[in-house]
Amino acid sequence: MSNSYRALTRKYRPQSFEDIVSQEHVSSTLLNAVQQNRLSHAYMFCGPRGVGKTTMARVLARVINGIDDRVDGEALNQTLNIIEIDAASNNKVEDVHHLRESVRIPPQNGRYKIFIVDEVHMLSKAAFNALLKTLEEPPEYAIFIFATTEPHKVLPTILSRVQRFDFKRISVDEIVHRLEKITHDEGISIDHESLHVIAKKADGALRDALGLLDQAIAFCGDTITYEAVLKALNVVGSDRLFEFMDCVIKRDPSAGLHLIHTLLQEGYDIQEFLVGLVEHLRNLYVAKQGEQMILIEASADTKAKYFHAASSLDPTDIMRYLYLVSEQQVKIKELSQPRIAFELLFLKMAHMEPLDGLKKLIEGVKNLPTGLGKVDASFAAEGTVKEENLRVEVKEEVESESKQEADLKPEPELESELEQEPESEPEPKPEPESEPKPEPESEHPKKKSILDDLDLGSPSLGSPSENKAESSPEVMGEKNVPEQRQSPSKEQQQTRTQETTTPLSHEKVTKDTSKESKESEESGDTKPTTDKGDSQKQLSFDAIVAEWPSFLKGLEGRIPKILELQVERVKPIDLLGDQLILECDNPLSKQMLDQQARELSLLLKEHIGVMVRLQIDISTHKTAKAKEKNPYEFFKELVQKDPILKDIVDKLGAELEY
Repeated sequence: MSNSYRALTRKYRPQSFEDIVSQEHVSSTLLNAVQQNRLSHAYMFCGPRGVGKTTMARVLARVINGIDDRVDGEALNQTLNIIEIDAASNNKVEDVHHLRESVRIPPQNGRYKIFIVDEVHMLSKAAFNALLKTLEEPPEYAIFIFATTEPHKVLPTILSRVQRFDFKRISVDEIVHRLEKITHDEGISIDHESLHVIAKKADGALRDALGLLDQAIAFCGDTITYEAVLKALNVVGSDRLFEFMDCVIKRDPSAGLHLIHTLLQEGYDIQEFLVGLVEHLRNLYVAKQGEQMILIEASADTKAKYFHAASSLDPTDIMRYLYLVSEQQVKIKELSQPRIAFELLFLKMAHMEPLDGLKKLIEGVKNLPTGLGKVDASFAAEGTVKEENLRVEVKEEVESESKQEADLKPEPELESELEQEPESEPEPKPEPESEPKPEPESEHPKKKSILDDLDLGSPSLGSPSENKAESSPEVMGEKNVPEQRQSPSKEQQQTRTQETTTPLSHEKVTKDTSKESKESEESGDTKPTTDKGDSQKQLSFDAIVAEWPSFLKGLEGRIPKILELQVERVKPIDLLGDQLILECDNPLSKQMLDQQARELSLLLKEHIGVMVRLQIDISTHKTAKAKEKNPYEFFKELVQKDPILKDIVDKLGAELEY
């Protein structure tokens, strides 16, 4: 066993404070405390892996008890005064109880009994609580040294009872210096570039660096070369990164894709390559500044390469590349085909337009002649003026045409329109009667109708304005208008047809009305107002009431269903001259029937032969009667009307409690 090989991490573990690398702030403090006899009863060593926490605890224990350097650090645990515990495997309450029993026994030789607890954050909460009292008031000969990589997991009550020391990462140069000394002692030949590769791969941990060096020696022997180190440790070398960026700068997709294929064939991990590429771009940006070369952790030759490569790049372009690579580095972990994503990343970088080209385009736009904008503006202004003039001409033609129609309209025609639309304008009566004047129909379109928001599923009745627009051409055709009036063009007729769309039911009513007017004119009767007065005198309220059921039956399919339901709920109550009074039970019905009053009058004329105006009133005696009833009486009425509810009351004896 004495001839067995011992790893470099164990062979070159420091034996004194001077051998510990890059932790002078801790070693000097502890050494002064020993010299001044100001030792604390508990210490907490925190920091990343491989920076010397456990080694520092062993060195402190050796110095406190004055143990000879010939005793190996790993053999200190075999002495009676130094007890080392791994909290990762001894994290239960029973283990802490055993530790408390050991604390009671004083040291056999030496001054102090030291307890080193490694990975103390692995203790359970119950174990921490069991240790609190002993840690707060230990015997004068007991010293606790805790080591952890995750101090945030340690209870605050523990942290408040110890002195905390934070260990820092070891720099690349310090690791390289330590490795040079070890390789010299071991008789290993290695170049400076290979040492930098090992130090960067160790990521600030000297223990990891010694392990990587041991691996490289096993792979290469006593002579270690740069290429052999890259192959042995599977590290992405700076040469590959420079080659990749050359393909991006030269915009050579073929060479770049071939390089990616070669990297994958050699066994490089894409994630590792992207990590190296991010650092490579960062070094290029630092080298572009020129004065911050010390921030690049590389050899002098590699720093010169960075400085030369950064001279041909713009800082903004480097930042754009860095953003793309860092974003892809996060996303590629979750992708099922990372190779395709890696190739797409390269193509994006290769086809990205450099900032110099964009600057040239901007300068070219700035250098354009200044007169072009004025010419375009003048053309735009001229086109706007022409369009405005055309609109004015069209508006004048429409106004003149409407004025001619008004001048050519004869007197009897106006009277017939007043007869058909009594709600639009006040009509002169042949006999003075005390009648309530209806509201002008021009006010109704201003009110928002509830029917406008409902999809009734069937065509609605036309508005009075649509009837007027349809009936006026027929009347003008019957009166033989002189040839001075110009007929509208086809485009205007199509526009009017689209704007005033009339349902089939309303067209039928209008055609029937126009046919009756034509027959009356052919027979020679030219007194429409006189016939109306005579017929209204002969009309009686009883005749309307008698025809009302047939009128309701004739509405089926000719008006929307919701309007038909509202008409069925009203009933005629009186006739005042040519005005029929209808009674409804709610304001909604009144609003709907008021809007369709003219159409309903035309449909009623088919049954009674006379045109009457409709006035809808809301009944008041029903609502007053309903208000007088209390809930109990209302429930009684429901029971009498509903046999199912009556059966429930009879069986269960249910009554409405008020």
